[in-house]
Amino acid sequence: MEFILIASYNRKGVVWVPYYTCSVIYEKLAELNIPFRRYHINHNLEVDDFPAIGDNDSIIVNNYFGIQDGYVRRLAEYYGRQIIIDNAQAWYMPADSGVRMFYSPRKFFGLPDGGIAYIENFGTNEVKLEERDLSYERCRHLLKRIDSGPESGYEDFKRNSENLKQDRLKRMSNLTEALLKSIDYEDAKNRRKTNYRMLHEAFGSINELNLPKMETFECPMVYPLLIKHDSLRKKLISNKIFVASYWPGVEGEVETYLQKYLLPLPIDQRYEADDMRKIIKIIQNGS
Repeated sequence: MEFILIASYNRKGVVWVPYYTCSVIYEKLAELNIPFRRYHINHNLEVDDFPAIGDNDSIIVNNYFGIQDGYVRRLAEYYGRQIIIDNAQAWYMPADSGVRMFYSPRKFFGLPDGGIAYIENFGTNEVKLEERDLSYERCRHLLKRIDSGPESGYEDFKRNSENLKQDRLKRMSNLTEALLKSIDYEDAKNRRKTNYRMLHEAFGSINELNLPKMETFECPMVYPLLIKHDSLRKKLISNKIFVASYWPGVEGEVETYLQKYLLPLPIDQRYEADDMRKIIKIIQNGS
């Protein structure tokens, strides 16, 4: 994230950021002394009221859960070079020339760290990263997951994430680059889409989100199920189905509702049809 903001931001204006996003983005903007303002989204995960951004401003738009490819492309046509697309949850969305984007592959694959920023053809301050990162000490949670299951490595994962927030910008480590090269991306994509389709067939009629058609996005990170149910998240976790909570401390009526009730159901390439059927059964019995 810092890479994009340092390399391509015009400091004469402000950065517009959604309320519904990870707090680390506010922290980094403040750290870099870059002024920012925030805007709300609606129940369709879209900009609620288009901010009147100035000529020197930028706006960060999230591709939520990897399902907003078509929408953020339309926004890119509207905002032009002022837009920054947060593809942290949308690894498979192709980069577009002249549009700033950043990606977080560790949200899709078993990686200890690493991010990718795309700022082609902006011709602004060049950022040269001489020092290469080291990743081997961040692999504890990944190794624990293989040996003892996902729960055993969760505390290590949280510590790793906190440490990454404090780390300064470096080149991607040799280990992370090697791991990225070892992934069968097409197989992972197909498995995710198959799992997503199964869950949508089961829950599309009760999902409060009006999800875009699958042909409008490349590959989802999760299946976002929005359902007003106070105990369903706890029930899924008690059955060893991990569902994250995005993002604690958000502000706004819609954002708070999403934070409380949205269930990002796992669909990644480690899961098969039987796993999806288990999730479906738990939710149907609990709702």
